[in-house]
Amino acid sequence: MKSRLLARLSFSFGAFLLLGSLAYAAAPAGAADFPRPLSGYGDAGMGLLETLRGRALAEPFNIVASVIFLLAIIHTFLTARFRHWAHEVEEAHQARLTARETPGDSDGDGRPDEVSFKGQMLHFLGEVEAVFGIWVLVLVGAVTLDRGWGTVIDYVGHRVNYTEPMFVVVIMAIASTRPVLRFAEQCLRAVASLGKGSAGAWWLSILIIGPVLGSFITEPAAMTIAALLLARQFYELKPSPRFAYATIGLLFVNISVGGTFTHFAAPPVLMVAAPWGWDLAFMFTQFGWKALIGIIIATLLYYVTFRREFAALEAARAARDGDGKGRDGPSVPAWITIVQLLFMALTVFVAHHPALFVGGFLFFLAFTQATAHHQSKLDLKPSLLVGFFLAGLVIHGGLQGWWIEPVLKSLGEVPLFIGATVLTAFNDNAAITYLATLVPGFTDELKYAVVAGAVTGGGLTVIANAPNPAGQSILQRFFPEGVSPGGLVLGALIPTVIMGACFMLF
Repeated sequence: MKSRLLARLSFSFGAFLLLGSLAYAAAPAGAADFPRPLSGYGDAGMGLLETLRGRALAEPFNIVASVIFLLAIIHTFLTARFRHWAHEVEEAHQARLTARETPGDSDGDGRPDEVSFKGQMLHFLGEVEAVFGIWVLVLVGAVTLDRGWGTVIDYVGHRVNYTEPMFVVVIMAIASTRPVLRFAEQCLRAVASLGKGSAGAWWLSILIIGPVLGSFITEPAAMTIAALLLARQFYELKPSPRFAYATIGLLFVNISVGGTFTHFAAPPVLMVAAPWGWDLAFMFTQFGWKALIGIIIATLLYYVTFRREFAALEAARAARDGDGKGRDGPSVPAWITIVQLLFMALTVFVAHHPALFVGGFLFFLAFTQATAHHQSKLDLKPSLLVGFFLAGLVIHGGLQGWWIEPVLKSLGEVPLFIGATVLTAFNDNAAITYLATLVPGFTDELKYAVVAGAVTGGGLTVIANAPNPAGQSILQRFFPEGVSPGGLVLGALIPTVIMGACFMLF
C-alpha cells in the first residue's frame, strides 16, 4: 500500500514538473511586473475602500494571494488540533498492529506498516514551522496557473529577500552552542545571585536582561539564549499551564520591544532606520528607555501575580538538583568561548551580507568539530525549521502590500498605532514597517506610531516577530499539545497593553 502511494506521489510530482516546464515555456513577458509595484496602480488620492476595490479589479490575483495567506494564518491556529489527530491516528494504528495475530501484507513485502503514514502527515501539518512552507506550494500552484512558471522563478527565486531567514538560522545555531549558552548563563547568574539565585531571581533576570541584550546581539540571538535558559531554569521545573503561557507571552513581547535601544538589532527598526535617518541616539531617546520601563513593569506585574508559584518551583528545583550545584557539567576553556563569541559578533556585524555570514558559519562548523569535546551536539534541525518558517512567511508577505499600504496610509496617529499593532499579529512586523517607508508624506508622528505599534504587537502571535518561531521551537516541548495560539495571545495581551501605554503616553 505504501509503495503504491509513493508511486502515485512520484507520478504526481513528475507531472507537476512537466506542467511547470510547459508553463515556463509559456511564461508571459510581464513576469518582471509581479507583484505590481504599489506606485503602478495610479490610485493616489483615492479613499481606502475605493483604493482596495480598484487594486483588486486591476490585479485580481491580489485576492487569491491574500486568501491563501489568510488560510495559512488560520492553519497556524489549528496546528494543535492536527497534532491531536495525529496522536489519535497513531494510537489506533498501534492498537490494530497489536491486535493483529497474523499481520497482513499491507505494502506488498510481507510486513505490516509499522509507521502510520496518515499519522506522520498529520504531524507534518501540525508543525507550526512547516505551515507557511506548505501554503507556499499552494501559492506557487496558483501563480503558475495564472502567470506561468517563469513568474514563479522570477518572484520566488529573485525578488524575495531571504537574508533574514538565513541570518536567523545561523545566529540561532551559534547562540545555542554550549560555550555561548554557558557564558550567557554565567552573566545572568551574577544578576540572579542578587536574589540568592532563586527560581524567581532567575526568571526576572532572564526576562528583563535577556530582551535588552537583543539590542546589541540582535533579537534572534537574544531569543535563542533567553528561551534556552528559561527551558533549563524555569520550564523544566514544570510550572502550571497558566504560568507557562504567561511566561512565553511575556518573553515574546519583551524581546520584540527589547531590540529598540539600537537601530540595527530589531528587524522592524532596521527596515526604517536608513530611509528615515534614525540613528542610535534617536532610537534610545525615542524608544529604548520607554521599552525598558515597559519591560520592567510588565515583568514585575507577572512576578507579583504568580509569586506564590515560585515557592513550588524552588522546591522542584531543589529536588532536581540536590544542593543546587553540579548541573553545569565540565567547564569550557575561556579561549573557546571567546572564539565562539567572536564568531557571533562577526555574524551580527555582517548580518546584511549572506555570502559573508554563511561563509563564516562554515568556518564556525569546522571550529566546533575541532573542539567537539567541549561542545554539545550541534542540532541544526530547530534553526533550519525556523528559517523555513520565515522564508515561507516572506514569500507570502511580499504579496500583501496591495492592501496593507493603503490601510496604513489612511490612519491617523493613534489609529495607526493600534492598526499597526493589530496588523503585526497577522503579518511579520518588519513587513509592516517596510511598507510604511513606501507611504509618501508620513510625518514624524506617524513614523513613530507605526514603528511603536509594530514592536508592541510583536509578541501576540508566533508570526508577529521574526525571533518568535525560534522561541517557540525551543520551548514547545514543554507544552503537551504544542504552544496554543490562543494561550499565547492571552499570555502576551497584558504586556502588550503595558508596552503600548509606555510608547504612547511617555
